Amino acid sequence: MNAREVRKTFLSFFEEHGHTRVPSSSVLPHGDKTLLFTNAGMNQFKDYFTGREKPRFPRATTAQKCIRAGGKHNDLDNVGYTTRHLTFFEMLGNFSFGDYFKEDAIAFAWELVTKRFGISPSRLWITVFRDDGEAREIWRKVAGVGAERIVGLGEKDNFWSMGDTGPCGPCSEILVDRGDAYGPADMDNGERFFEIWNLVFMQFDQKADGSRSPLPRPSIDTGMGLERMAMVLQGVDSVFETDLFRKLIHRVEQITGTRYDSGAAGVPHRVISDHIRSLTFAFADGAEPSNEGRGYVLRRILRRA
Repeated sequence: MNAREVRKTFLSFFEEHGHTRVPSSSVLPHGDKTLLFTNAGMNQFKDYFTGREKPRFPRATTAQKCIRAGGKHNDLDNVGYTTRHLTFFEMLGNFSFGDYFKEDAIAFAWELVTKRFGISPSRLWITVFRDDGEAREIWRKVAGVGAERIVGLGEKDNFWSMGDTGPCGPCSEILVDRGDAYGPADMDNGERFFEIWNLVFMQFDQKADGSRSPLPRPSIDTGMGLERMAMVLQGVDSVFETDLFRKLIHRVEQITGTRYDSGAAGVPHRVISDHIRSLTFAFADGAEPSNEGRGYVLRRILRRA
């Protein structure tokens, strides 16, 4: 399944389940000084979650352009050295603004991953926030996941927030076990236990002093990396081997006269191809290199490339 088909399958599935398809917002967050770049699908809906604005629809689905190269979510230094990190990516998401919560979110996710995308349940593992017994029980009841494949983790791994302030909550991740060829069966091994989807149960609003208050209505925010899902469904070892990157990397080969290698020698090809995407989408949305803020981050990306 090519990346375009992955995107279409995701969005169409949620439209069939009553979600309004909303266009991607800019990678430059307008009216939000807490973020350098749009880093998640929920950014454009922040005021819906906090109750500052009345939602125009109870459910939504998007394919959001994201850049993670500064601030709380920063993958810049990992790009090129792992099979999965990018500074620019598309985040596929479904959202409920006080309409449905954990049980429906989990049921939707399990049906889409195992039925529409056809990933065998035997390959899937689930993580939940260590104190979220409710989510653990729903995975067992609704999806039939065995208790031995549901792992409770701490706040660092399974409590999501968009930044230092704003909506946040415990989360539950769906991971694919890629097998012994990718290392030991250790949940810290991100190459073997490969995260494809994060379901965030939005329940709190985090303040600048670190305190949290309940949101007006519990809501749902999920994020699936298009590039990661394409990698799994295309059966390749890296996001850079998917159809989204092949032409870029081939062009880098042509310009440099250097053949691509999937190992350490291919780091420059991977860095250049990812960074070209980030810069192109940032410039297209109106950003410019400068000496401060997001402009300085773009200068860092350009220098690194």
